[in-house]
Amino acid sequence: MAIRFEIDGHVAIITLANAPRANAIDKRHALELGEAWRNAWEDRNVRSIVVTGEGDRHFCGGHDLSVRDDVSEAEHDFLALERIFRPPGGYTNGFQTGIDGGMADHFARIYKPVVAAVNGWAVGAGLYLLLASSDIRIAAEGNANFRFGLISRGWVGAGPGATMLLKQLRYVDAMKMLLADDTIDALEAVRIGLVNEAVPADRLMPRAFEIAHQIAEKPPLATMKMKEFIHRFSDLPVEQAWNVQAMINFMLLHASHDAQEGRTSFLERRDPVYTGEYAGLEGFFENATDEEKARLEELKRQIDW
Repeated sequence: MAIRFEIDGHVAIITLANAPRANAIDKRHALELGEAWRNAWEDRNVRSIVVTGEGDRHFCGGHDLSVRDDVSEAEHDFLALERIFRPPGGYTNGFQTGIDGGMADHFARIYKPVVAAVNGWAVGAGLYLLLASSDIRIAAEGNANFRFGLISRGWVGAGPGATMLLKQLRYVDAMKMLLADDTIDALEAVRIGLVNEAVPADRLMPRAFEIAHQIAEKPPLATMKMKEFIHRFSDLPVEQAWNVQAMINFMLLHASHDAQEGRTSFLERRDPVYTGEYAGLEGFFENATDEEKARLEELKRQIDW
């Protein structure tokens, strides 16, 4: 497996583990990465995610552009056009549809918080991965570098990178990265707001885990709904977004055990214990047998609500 998936308490760790090839993503790795995102999303125990690369040179060096030996030049050109004009069902821009139906699988936008530990170069698709999938970004000083990396080849890119860069950075900073194709280091990435922090390389993973575990201590249903709200509704006018947020909050207050626990623990002046359970159904799933849990998971996919 070129993608490692591990769990530490309530934190999932996704590692791009193909260091000899710059942790680049080819079709197989994209499918494995998509599966890792899906596992993190569907595991009820996982409350936050850390994504990183193997080694200290590359977070992700982009898409693996090497051509398969068994594919002729004409076949390659034909298939490149097919993926644009006649993609298979369930695909977006040539890639399998993402978990929320909005992004390609390996650029997943799931509603669990994601901390990126940028251990080395993030170029092309590696930069896309940061922009599309991570919420908080920590970079290793001296190792982490960032580059769009496509204009210099005469491309603009088939992924969402340019659009997301413009949404997340100031116009002038985004355009300089896109048009001059500058390489920026960790400290410059902090200055322009591409990452949150730059830390010494030996502090990268401890700091990423510190933040991920801090988030995992929060009520999981509330953190997921907050991220979903930001991704789905933050472009609305303030008054409309406010109404949506109020409805989500009302739903949490009445359907989430943790919302009630938060209020009770505050009044009782004790630390809260958050479980992610539904109010009135505490222990229903958690105390079920493995067979009963499997049946509930299967029914969740079968029943047309």
